Amino acid sequence: MRAAIVTVSSSKAAGAGEDRSGGRLLELAERLGAQIVGREVIADDRSAIERSLRHWADVERCALVMTTGGTGLSPSDLTPEATRAVIDREAPGIAEAMRAASRPHTPYWMLSRALAGARGATLIINFPGSPASIEQVGEALQEALPHALALLAGGTPPHVRDGRDG
Repeated sequence: MRAAIVTVSSSKAAGAGEDRSGGRLLELAERLGAQIVGREVIADDRSAIERSLRHWADVERCALVMTTGGTGLSPSDLTPEATRAVIDREAPGIAEAMRAASRPHTPYWMLSRALAGARGATLIINFPGSPASIEQVGEALQEALPHALALLAGGTPPHVRDGRDG
């Protein structure tokens, strides 16, 4: 499966510090068996985010695009709006699961505006900007993501192949 990682951070795009969140997403993608075909850092700019998501979905034909950053309440946090503009269908359970996974670790879990959805056969997921949070929510999603990706690709989901119901 082809995957791309997009870090949304004006400061990181300007060269300030290491992109540790993108690194955590890279580790998660590798655990899922993904082939990383691209990783980029872009500024908190809605048009740039939309262009990036369309590129990885439409041009590069990635099955999975994971973003990090820009999901909070700050006026510059526009990742969910950009994602909503490019997806065909939302997958609200993914975002709900991420918030639920964050709840035991931070009192700010409910402030996340992370979004997930499909653009054609591509699953786009907005992860939090915190490296620790990425690890926490990644664990919560790790089992379900292969199933979601199989469904989007039109293949047989893993639960059907291994005899599980549902």
